[in-house]
Amino acid sequence: MHRRTRRTLLIVAAVLLLLAVAVFLRSKAPPEAARLLPESDGILYINLKPMRVLAHKGFNPPKPVPEYQQFIDATGIDWEQDLDQAAIALHRMDNPNGPNGQVAYSMVLVGKLTGQKLNAWLEAHAASREIYAGKTIYNIASENRTVRVAQIGYDMLAISNTPTPEQIHSIIDRHHSAALPFSGSSLLERHFKDVPLLSLAWGVGQIGLPFNESGSIGIFGFQLPLPADATIVASLSPVLPVPGKLGALRVKVEEIAPNETEAATQAASLGALVMIARGFTAPLGDNNANNALKALLKDATVAQHHDRVVITATLPAGFLSTIAQ
Repeated sequence: MHRRTRRTLLIVAAVLLLLAVAVFLRSKAPPEAARLLPESDGILYINLKPMRVLAHKGFNPPKPVPEYQQFIDATGIDWEQDLDQAAIALHRMDNPNGPNGQVAYSMVLVGKLTGQKLNAWLEAHAASREIYAGKTIYNIASENRTVRVAQIGYDMLAISNTPTPEQIHSIIDRHHSAALPFSGSSLLERHFKDVPLLSLAWGVGQIGLPFNESGSIGIFGFQLPLPADATIVASLSPVLPVPGKLGALRVKVEEIAPNETEAATQAASLGALVMIARGFTAPLGDNNANNALKALLKDATVAQHHDRVVITATLPAGFLSTIAQ
């Protein structure tokens, strides 16, 4: 083989290898919307686009109420149809009796969400504006607090209702360096590796904060034996027996306990709660919501792995179609 030809082939092979490595690293990195979030106590993420595909139909919500239809007409945005991804940072508030309550939020939303119509709507509703790093932040008064909104990309919105603009400034700053595959908050760096690959929705950190009831987490009327500030990794992943065909949805929740002894106690309490919940939900009527809850509890298991308490369960494939209706 001619030396020049061999050299060319080596260069091409090296470039292909670098591209493969870049693609692999990108696949391991958190979604861009999540990487843009500021430092926080918890992070929630949902990817609606594949959910619509796996449900084999788009979301078909009821006809909008007149007020919401006016918003759609004014902004050109229908959240049910146009929102593809949502990444939400949860910020614990020092004063739970303040205007934000126990938790404030910072969000990065992705989809068909920007444009001149939205810009005009924001201009009309903003009490004031701020120019930061070339982006316009619209300050909108809402229930004794300020909601800050900025269009940071052609398909991306940043929203924050924190008491100061620090968090939305951080989102804008991170957007300028979004090409770095492992950039993101310290919480994301610590725990995203625990999120199962291809998860449609996940949460890490103190994600129980919005469900905090008197210092414990309450869901579906049940008080979980977990403190509100427990570190949790939760995920919803598809089970695909055939590529492109949804067989079921796997639910996995991990609590990172302070030590193995505490984990054993938590596992025993949660196991007992699952048994009680099965009996409590058995007589519930036959409808989509009740059936999904029964299916979730039917094969739910609780296990302890060192300092972690792991809860796994499955939901039927039709669950996505149910929430799409």
